[in-house]
Amino acid sequence: MQRHSTNFGAGNKQQHTLAGEVCIEGVTLHKGFPGKLLIKPALANHGIVFKRIDVKSPTNLVKARWDSVSDTALCTTVSNESGISVSTIEHLMAAFAGCAIDNALVEINCPEIPIMDGSARPFVDMFEKVGVYQQKASRKYIKILKPIKILENDACIELSPAKNFSIDFEIDFDSEAIKNTSFNISLVNGTFNHEISSARTFGFLEDVDRMRLAGLGLGGSLKNVVVVDGSKVLNDDGLRFKDEFVRHKILDCVGDLYLCGGPIIGSVKAYKTGHYFNNKLLRKLFSKKSSWKWASQEADHVFVGHQPKMAIA
Repeated sequence: MQRHSTNFGAGNKQQHTLAGEVCIEGVTLHKGFPGKLLIKPALANHGIVFKRIDVKSPTNLVKARWDSVSDTALCTTVSNESGISVSTIEHLMAAFAGCAIDNALVEINCPEIPIMDGSARPFVDMFEKVGVYQQKASRKYIKILKPIKILENDACIELSPAKNFSIDFEIDFDSEAIKNTSFNISLVNGTFNHEISSARTFGFLEDVDRMRLAGLGLGGSLKNVVVVDGSKVLNDDGLRFKDEFVRHKILDCVGDLYLCGGPIIGSVKAYKTGHYFNNKLLRKLFSKKSSWKWASQEADHVFVGHQPKMAIA
């Protein structure tokens, strides 16, 4: 294997894993647990797999796959056949996608991924620090052949054939601080890491008491959530982007769609959607075999990262 920096890019035909272990600690958003991750390199074709080390059972492995998703309320949760679950995986999965990491074992000491600062940036920074290994096995892409669409009421998400991976997302909240906002991005040459990865999750002050009574949002604070109150953003440092809200929805979409088992060659168009729609889109896609195919890297600029610099192992 060859060791690369995490400056990923087009023309990358091989699978990748981390060049070393990454340890991450932080509070979890919904249950307020002190979470700890140890992310380890894995062999080719291993995929992303979670291991609940707090569960003393041989059934403590949970695959990060679209068909393992068991809940999409407020976050994405994956579970195995024994009911062992890991929740709030979307930001970490987005970082794996953004850094073109195909294979990793994620050991975790609780049922929820730490929220960090509410974005994927802390994960990306740690991956870039440790670097990655290029593996001999070829990377497999999901090439979209026919449009797939999910429409419920006025919310809609569609996945269509394209030469690379792009997302066109529009949100429309009854909030003076957010309103109707859209963002369209082609996720090539590092645009995810530069333009999307640092966008933070957000919530509304009026929902805080209700969520905490339901046992949710217990680890949330202005350090890891952008909190909106009417026309105001309550965080002292304000927004990282004027359209940070819609950029974060794209971040979630990238993470959720990476559960398909590889990078997508296709375009996403979404309006007022979230985790539920992202997973339903993948379930519909894989139920229609004529709508997609496995493909090798066919053209330049087909995935999320940007070009690696070569280094000696």
